[in-house]
Amino acid sequence: MRLAGWRVEGTLPNLSKYVIIGAPHTSNWDFLLFLGVIFRLKADVRYMGKAELFRSPFGWFFYWCGGVPVDRKKSSGLVEQMVDAYNQSEKFVLTIAPEGTRHGVKEWKRGFYHIAKGAGIPIVTAKVDGKHKAMRVGEIFHLTDDMDADMKSIQEMFKGMVGVNPRKKYITLES
Repeated sequence: MRLAGWRVEGTLPNLSKYVIIGAPHTSNWDFLLFLGVIFRLKADVRYMGKAELFRSPFGWFFYWCGGVPVDRKKSSGLVEQMVDAYNQSEKFVLTIAPEGTRHGVKEWKRGFYHIAKGAGIPIVTAKVDGKHKAMRVGEIFHLTDDMDADMKSIQEMFKGMVGVNPRKKYITLES
């Protein structure tokens, strides 16, 4: 990250369980930024990636980096599987890109919210600031019983952030 001019601002909380949401997700390079943050902060996290990434010849690498393969064509049971993983673990941190894709979206997917709510854990932000080449991590959000208000507040936390590829601006994140 340093060689590319990027830096990490902030730290991850000293909690045993939480969901990290990273946005905006505008490029394949976001994964390398994620790895840089994880290695820099010496964090033990998991992430969900499309199942195709975990095939030969490089599938081993994505497993080694904490990946959990997901069949994006099947959405059933994914939230429950992740909630179970949290409930069965003493320590479990999962990172998710709430847009679900590198392409511009009008609305974030809510799986991360349902996972955090089901497991009774907070959400932690990881903001990609492509304009200043910084990854800003560590802001904690505790969920309430009002999902719509929570989603609005969470998205507000990312307002003004520009991803690695600034041409892919997100309607929900525009300043």
